[in-house]
This record gives sequence, structure tokens and C-alpha cells, in this order.
Amino acid sequence: MKSLNINNNGVAISVKSDDKNVGNYKRVIHPRPQLQRSPWQSLNGLWKFAFDDEGKCAQPSDLKQWTHLIETPYAPESIKSGIGDTNFHANCWYEREFATPDGDGRLLLHFGAVDYRARVWVNDRYIAEHEGGHTNFSLDITHVLNDSGITKLTVWAQDEPQDLAKPRGKQDWQLKPHSIWYPRTSGIWQTVWVERVGKTYIGHLCWNSDFERWEVGLEAALAGDVPVCGVQIKMKLRIGDKVLAHDTYEVLSGEINRRIALGDPGIDDYRNELLWSPEKPTLIDAEIQLWSDNQLLDEVKSYTAMRTVSIQRDRFMLNGRPYYLRLVLDQGYWPDTLMTPPSDEALRHDVELIKAMGFNGVRKHQKIEDPRFLYWADVLGLLVWEEMPSAYRFSRKAVERMTHEWIEVIKRDSSHPCIVAWVPFNESWGVPNLVETAAHRNYVLAMYHLTKTLDPTRPVIGNDGWESTDTDILAIHDYDTKPLQLLRRYGPEVKLSDMLNHKRPGGRILTLDNYPHQGQPVMLTEFGGIAYAPDKEPDAEKAWGYERCWSISELEMKYTALLETVNSIELFSGFCYTQLTDTFQEANGLLYSDRTPKFPIEAIRAATLSGEGFCTPSRC
Repeated sequence: MKSLNINNNGVAISVKSDDKNVGNYKRVIHPRPQLQRSPWQSLNGLWKFAFDDEGKCAQPSDLKQWTHLIETPYAPESIKSGIGDTNFHANCWYEREFATPDGDGRLLLHFGAVDYRARVWVNDRYIAEHEGGHTNFSLDITHVLNDSGITKLTVWAQDEPQDLAKPRGKQDWQLKPHSIWYPRTSGIWQTVWVERVGKTYIGHLCWNSDFERWEVGLEAALAGDVPVCGVQIKMKLRIGDKVLAHDTYEVLSGEINRRIALGDPGIDDYRNELLWSPEKPTLIDAEIQLWSDNQLLDEVKSYTAMRTVSIQRDRFMLNGRPYYLRLVLDQGYWPDTLMTPPSDEALRHDVELIKAMGFNGVRKHQKIEDPRFLYWADVLGLLVWEEMPSAYRFSRKAVERMTHEWIEVIKRDSSHPCIVAWVPFNESWGVPNLVETAAHRNYVLAMYHLTKTLDPTRPVIGNDGWESTDTDILAIHDYDTKPLQLLRRYGPEVKLSDMLNHKRPGGRILTLDNYPHQGQPVMLTEFGGIAYAPDKEPDAEKAWGYERCWSISELEMKYTALLETVNSIELFSGFCYTQLTDTFQEANGLLYSDRTPKFPIEAIRAATLSGEGFCTPSRC
């Protein structure tokens, strides 16, 4: 049993975390947790760095001087990077040398994320370009290696600070953060690393599960020199020492798609031992080997889970049972490191804190999170709504950019059991004329159906907050902090049809005329936003929130009353409170930005769970 020590306004408290559920996972720090291959080499650390504000440099030889050193993978706007420059800089350059890993075969270079557009040179030879600030990309650099044993890596990153037609999330386009937007994150902001592979290797894995048939689905694609036939994948699934499956599959045309029957244990008591949930996050270890002519070509480790989510009438279902969602809005920022976590332990600590506060999930707001966060959510048991960072201008380029990046997001993250919903749009950002303009409505509809096509196993919220077209969950944003007003708006006397037609939280219509569904889950997916910042703090008077409290006791009282009310409303199948932490000028977190609770974590938990066990149509 692990003790999570949290300093609560000078008082040390402990939250118990059962490390039996963590097992060997706690020692793994691989940047790609669902396709682990050993050995690998991190390229994080000090790099040479320079701004190119005038955009004069088209290749490394054009750059005359390296003016800085930067601690990668922290963005140059962050304090932790060693630069901390938040001015407008559209272009920046990186360079470092590293010892070329020993071994034969191919050398792959991986980038977790570079915001927004990246070009890569290795040993002064141009390799490739990638666009999209929130997704990973990999490059085979074998052909440009030399015999010196040293490899030089150069990266140019372009991130136009005021470009509103690219997916940018909460990154401000003004020089200083205003309202609900935060400092920009430019350039490299996730791990850079290299690994050796054979001439033929496993390039991609995708897992899913079928609860009704008690099967695990595996899709695998080969990369490199891919033969038409003569290659086999050997796969072993196990939980602890118990082997669930040990099979061999012939790989044809470079890919396989198989359903792996586990053998249904039947009675719920035995089934529950194998199911993944926040209460019991059981993971299935996977070992995958690639063979040809009795020669081992590649070997990777991965994991999956037996877990299913669905919608049944007005209920969200987890593993075939109604499940009430208690989410908290998580911006995923840190004061000194911005969107990059300060450490892997910081990500685990966030997950543990969220669960200690009584929540069973997060809505990751306007950010595609580092895979290490999803890993800890998988291991420790935390549900995640994954939301695409918005562009703020509607144009052909914006549509192309977002569609391309969203496809990459789903491909990267769809195997994580923690993810239970996809959110392509938030509050009509990027589609400002959704009510009046057919093209904007068609865009939202297209993204909803594209997401359902790429991943038919999870609910999709078409436009979280208001002005819904097709959606699997009607998600409402309402920042009225008066409990009685919320009861009048959503309480037992209110008919759903009347609410859809007449309620206008935020002055916005809830559903559009072609809204097709009745009787689906209704959730309050943004509410609260109660700010508190001590008067003694610098710029405390500028602290932003939907409502301001002037004492901790007032914040605790308001949060408790609000959560008791929301938990009592039978219409709701779940909620998402705004928000987890103070984030720059936003002071509406339950935690300060350093993750210290604003009032005792036991009191937060009690309020969050108020009404637990109370049977309503959405819960029973």
C-alpha cells in the first residue's frame, strides 16, 4: 500500500494507493507504452537553440549562430527550458549530436510532438516534414548514418503565433494570456528518442475488446521491408502468471486483424476478475514476436484490457452496466513547464490526486495528452474523454489540418482502455456560425461520423457544450453557480423536450433543428468554475473565474452545495466539474497550480461523491 502525501495548506495528509494494481508498470518509463521495444535511447536534454524571427533560414547552413541552450522537451516559452521567452517567435531551430546506437538493422527517430510544423535533418541531410502540433511521428534515418559513431540531428519548428486556422487549443494568440487562454507552446514539447529495429519490424498495434463475445481484437501492421508472405506473429496474453492466449498468426500483405477468444468465465464473480474499470483496473500484458524462417525479426511488449463502453437509452454503460461519470476538467498545464509534464511521476501524481478527490475520470480539455498520462490512467484506473484542440477560424485549410491531425490522434490513442469518449469539437470553437451556416454544421457532422467510422467502439460527443447535431451524449455547459437555479433548469419538474427547446445556458441553443435523438444520456460537462486566489498573491485581483470566492471556507461551502445539487438531478448521467487546477490567470481550480488542495481533500471527496448509491434512472 502506497501513501500519497499531499500538503494541504501546511497540513500533511495521506491518500492510500494500492500498488498491487500497479505491479511492474510503475517501473516502466517508455515514451510509447503500448509498443515497447528494448533498447531505446532518449534524446531529451540540452540542445543548441536559436530563434529565426525573420524566417530567413531554410536549411541548417543558413543559420549563422546558435544563441541559446534549451532543455528539451520543454518549450522555449517555459521556465524549465532555460529560456522562458514568451514573445512572438514564429521559427526556431534545434540541434544536438548523439552517439549512434550500436547494432544492425534500421535506426528509427521518434518525436512525441513538435508544435506546429517540423522539418528534420540528420547529418545535414534533409529527411522529412511533419505538420500537427499534438501528434507523434517517426522517421527511418538509417540511410543517412555515417561511420563516425556520432549522429547530428537538426530540427526546424514553425509555429505562427497568431494563426487561428490551426488546431491550437488553449494557446493564446495575443502576446499575453487573456481570459481563458494560456501561454503558447512552440517547438519540441514531448520526448525525442531513437531505437534499433530489424529490416522488417512491427510498425503499429491496435487493440480493442468485445465484451459480448469475450474476445480481444488485435490489428498489427508491419513496416520496413515487408514480404508478401512467410512471416508469422506469435502473441501471448497473460494476467500475472496466468496465460490467457498463446497463438501464432500468418501475416499476409504486411498486416493481420484477429479476434482472440479468451474463453468466457461465465459467472460475474469470475468475469469481474478480468474486467478493467476505475475500481479494478486489470490490464492484460501482451508479448508480440515477429518470426520468419525460424528467425526472430522483432519483439515488442504491449498491453490491453477487457473493457467495453456503450450508450443504452439515457445511460452511459461500462462493461454492460450503467456507470455514473464524475469527471473533472483537466487543462494539463504546469506553471514552469506549460503543456509538458515536469516528470513522469507528476503525471502519476495527477491521476492519483484526481481519484483521491472522488472523481472517476477527466475530460482532457483542448489538449492531446502525453501517452504517459494515458498509461497511468490505464494502470491506476481513470476514465478519459479525449478532446481535439480547436482551431478558431473556419476555412478549407483549418478543416484539412484538423481532420488530418484528428485521424493521427485516434490512431495513436485508440488502444488505451482509459479512453471512453472522443470529443472533436468544444463549444462551437472553429465553427462559429454553426446555427446559420450549413457548411459549419456539415463539418461537425462529418467529424462525428468520421470518428465513429475510425473507432465504432466508443461514444462521440459531436460538439461538447451546446448547439448539438449528431452526438452520442448531450453535453451541456452551464456555469450558473446557484444550486436552486440549476434545480429549476434541470430538476424533476422539467421535461427533456422543454429543456432542449427553451433552455439557453450561456445564451446558446442546446440542439439544432436536425437534432435526431431523444432519450440519450444528458451530462453537465462544464459547470462550477468557482475562483479563489489569496489576496496576498501577485495579481490576485486579476484572478479569473465564473464566480469569485474570498475565503477558503466560502469555496468549500459553494463546492459542496453545488455538487450535492448536481448529484441529485436525475436527468444527468454524469458531470464534469471545472476545473482540476488553477491554470495561469484562471484561479478556478480545486487545486492550486502546484497541485496543493485548496481545502481538505477529504472534504472535496465527500462533496464529489455526495449522493453515491442514490438510485436514479440514470444510475440504476
